[in-house]
Amino acid sequence: MKVAVIGAGWAGMAAAIAHAQAGRKVIVFEAARTVGGRARAVPGALPDGTPVTLDNGQHILIGAYAESLRLMRLVGVDTDKALLRLPLTLQFPDGQGLQLPDLPPPLDAVLGIIRAKGWHWRDKLALLRTASAWQLRGFRCAPQTSVAQLCAALTPRLMAEFIDPLCVSALNTPACEASGQVFLRVLQDSLFSGRGGSNLLLPRTDLGALFAQAGAHWLAQQGGQVITGQRVQRLQPLPGGRWQAVCTGGIAGDAATPEVFDHITLACPSWEASRLVDGLAGMAGPDGPDGPAHASRWSAAASALRFAAITTVYAHARGARLPQPMLALRNTAQHPAQFVFDRGQLDGQHGLLAFVVSASDGDRARIEQQVLQQAAVQLALPPLQPVQTVVEKRATFACTPGLQRPGQQILPGLTACGDYVQGPYPATLEGAVLSGAAVATWV
Repeated sequence: MKVAVIGAGWAGMAAAIAHAQAGRKVIVFEAARTVGGRARAVPGALPDGTPVTLDNGQHILIGAYAESLRLMRLVGVDTDKALLRLPLTLQFPDGQGLQLPDLPPPLDAVLGIIRAKGWHWRDKLALLRTASAWQLRGFRCAPQTSVAQLCAALTPRLMAEFIDPLCVSALNTPACEASGQVFLRVLQDSLFSGRGGSNLLLPRTDLGALFAQAGAHWLAQQGGQVITGQRVQRLQPLPGGRWQAVCTGGIAGDAATPEVFDHITLACPSWEASRLVDGLAGMAGPDGPDGPAHASRWSAAASALRFAAITTVYAHARGARLPQPMLALRNTAQHPAQFVFDRGQLDGQHGLLAFVVSASDGDRARIEQQVLQQAAVQLALPPLQPVQTVVEKRATFACTPGLQRPGQQILPGLTACGDYVQGPYPATLEGAVLSGAAVATWV
């Protein structure tokens, strides 16, 4: 079989690898000049002109990301060197907050809560009582429950210093709008998936090198191909359930022998997938799960998703160093960053800090100035100079209660994968690669 994968992000590369392992010939089409999608490297320069390698966003993984770790190792990434493993830590510059010890669950969570600095005993008791109730209910709640409603019994300190930063980092959606059920699933799989499942895995290399570039190299060794700078304009169904991809320069392949595919996997962003599928909705054919009406409904579901932005502010000062590789920050409307990362302790780019503003809203320049002011107030560092501010406007879908996400099967011979398709997780790297690995079973 010959398969086309449209999109070379983490989901697309996971899908391409899965198709190749199933013995299929794979061609990946990527509109950008680089692979990685929304987890990719970007070039930058320090204020003095020294070149640096940045990322389009400061992503993290956790120990429970079993599929991401498996795929990295499969394509030759040494995960012990590429990722810094730390206990789950939500500590602030003043040392207050939560840090879990290296113990099997649930002992790590219980002891971490008991030892949390700056929390009153009422805070700790409320969290232990509430977490026990979640566990007794099997980490389930009503579909329409928000995270704020789920955590109504917790104290304001716990909401501000634990739930809010955890929720916005995992779901990129404020607690008052975020899905309680998805939040519980994240907690269950991270805190109760086994020893080390809650560990933070911080990239020690740029995001492109972390998986997608190695995946493209592995695919080439298996006889596959990744074609960058080639945007698929539309899909052309052929008799017998086969397909052609009409790209920027025409039908993929030589003019004399255009490529014909037995299957196409859409691994592009949801709005691109919706556009491509919408172009098929007018085809003649029966209604039902295999007909054009289903394609139209799928396209509508994909286009109905709302999105939230993530802003990463890179700043530099000679000699700047945090007490830990990652710190939580107390964020307000005027001080919007929730976390800061010390790239010097991660990839050796000393003095370079990455401030993350999840669920960000506002002008790039204003956010940058607010973050620099926040750093001056909350961090005891030399004055920082801005390096680059990256705004990923549609970083993730808004993970709201009861959200209906499109499925992976679209039409015979046409499937989709990505962090937005039906699944138990929010828009995470693990959700993306899980959907990519699963899509090969639909062929």
